[in-house]
Amino acid sequence: MATVSPPWAYTLQLPRDPRAPGVARSTLRHVLDAHRIKELADTAELLASELVTNAYQHSDGPYTLRIRAFGPYRLRVGVWDGNPEIPPPFNGAAPPVPAESGGLTGGLSESGRGLQLVRLCADDWGAYRLGGGGKLLWVECVRQEPEPPGAGAA
Repeated sequence: MATVSPPWAYTLQLPRDPRAPGVARSTLRHVLDAHRIKELADTAELLASELVTNAYQHSDGPYTLRIRAFGPYRLRVGVWDGNPEIPPPFNGAAPPVPAESGGLTGGLSESGRGLQLVRLCADDWGAYRLGGGGKLLWVECVRQEPEPPGAGAA
């Protein structure tokens, strides 16, 4: 079966719906499976889910997920939404840690951890304000290139 070589991109428009993060994760997993880059699936799903959840919680309209491979080893996931506010860590600030949370592992807070996970798990991230009043948040996942045959031999 023929496959498309990178660069390639898929775009999924999502309504403002609490089921959207699950739809985004499922779509992402199918795309990565189809392109035989399953090694990035767990991390990419987590990152996409956090970005889509952020769009759901902080914008009042639809949003868009874009999955793009720049080569066989680099994947970018981006989410556009209508809220122009760029959250930490995308705006250069450290994400707030609620005082009662005790960081990522303690406390009872139910919010404030998602974009910290992005900071910890993404190989790179960034943000852009869009001319129409919204923003784009993006993350990248990079997988290791295989060593050429005989590269480890001395």
